[in-house]
Amino acid sequence: MNKKSALFTNKRFFPYFCTQALGAFNDNVFKNVLLLLVAFAAPGTLLIDSNLIINLAAGLFILPFFLFSASAGLLADKYEKSRLIRRVKLAEIGIMLMAALALLTESYSALLLLLFFMGTQSAFFGPVKYALLPQHLKDNELLPGNALVEAGTFLAILFGTLLAGVIADQPNANVIAAGAVVVFAILGYIASRSIPEAPASDPSIKFSWRPVKHTGQAIRAVKENKTVYQCIMAISWFWFLGASYLTQFAQFTKLHLGGSASAVSVLLALFSVGIALGSMLCDRLSAHRIEPGMVPLGSLGLTIFGADLLFAVPSNAPAYTDILSFITHPELLRVFIDLIMIGVSGGIFIVPLYAMMQKRAKKELLAQAIAVNNIMNAIFMVVSAVTGMMLLGAAGMSIPQFFFMLAMMNIISALYLFRKVPEFPQRFVAWATRKRAERCND
Repeated sequence: MNKKSALFTNKRFFPYFCTQALGAFNDNVFKNVLLLLVAFAAPGTLLIDSNLIINLAAGLFILPFFLFSASAGLLADKYEKSRLIRRVKLAEIGIMLMAALALLTESYSALLLLLFFMGTQSAFFGPVKYALLPQHLKDNELLPGNALVEAGTFLAILFGTLLAGVIADQPNANVIAAGAVVVFAILGYIASRSIPEAPASDPSIKFSWRPVKHTGQAIRAVKENKTVYQCIMAISWFWFLGASYLTQFAQFTKLHLGGSASAVSVLLALFSVGIALGSMLCDRLSAHRIEPGMVPLGSLGLTIFGADLLFAVPSNAPAYTDILSFITHPELLRVFIDLIMIGVSGGIFIVPLYAMMQKRAKKELLAQAIAVNNIMNAIFMVVSAVTGMMLLGAAGMSIPQFFFMLAMMNIISALYLFRKVPEFPQRFVAWATRKRAERCND
């Protein structure tokens, strides 16, 4: 039995895995059902423009990560973690019960407020869920554990998004959505009941509600460990890239691939499944160890396959009759390969970064390091939206040109990272040399 299979049968990991996957799944069911209901609301139903609501919804969900992540990190270090997770999951049930009522009454203003509360719940869950892993897993289980978490998270996001689309297409979508979000929240809480105890990292922390002060303190503390801070910045860069791709998928599909709304789901699936496969492949390539040398390999793939998208896109959007002919269209095969390989490269890139962050951060500061990671992720995703508007709007780039520019920016980001942490390229050379020697011996 390999390490990943063993973890799935282990109480130290499996209840936690189910809890976090159900949380990511339910977040995306709720968020995307709301966005779809708003987008296709009957005329006169909404008090303000639907495009404004959609952009407001995105901002309301991400705002709590700026406001509360640092405070959440302090609480995760101060208290026993499994109990804290159960409290967060109970809060999710309460929020989803209110969301169900708002869905049944079609109160979109209430749903927007509840989206902010859901983002708050996710902001408090983030630090504790990653800080718990090093306490429950052995050193040689940390990388496969992170690989499973990343694979499970992105597949949960994918399936939650797809289910939201299925629900929104039903004539009684509000009723189905109301029931679904409550049921999945309850299932998440039930799973959390089996998570073993994880003692407080620093119970002596004196907590007071000062989010701005906590954020500054956490960032300063994390910056003292250069490697951990650069891991956080690299992870945030991946979220910049991921958000940039995902934001453009709908327009990219419509304008350059001749696809419909269902075709957008195909691109999302390729990207998400690619990340899951890359996460698993990273564990295999690194022989279940934390291998910093995987980071340059993942970064190289992000550049090569991202740049190739510019040349893979057909000069004229192909015509097709149904989703099957879209998937099997020979002119789109190279585009599909590039997208899935961008995802694979991303999985290889981020898994060792998460594992290194967890392993090398001081035990008493781990949850705060993860909180800083969440804050930086949110900042980079906002910057990605601004960058997209500038390059696609003001600069007049096409979407394939924008994807090529992202690949070029990734080269600069990688060079900066490897200059700051030479261990990454050094370990990559050592890993590649070792692999070559193993092939010669075979």
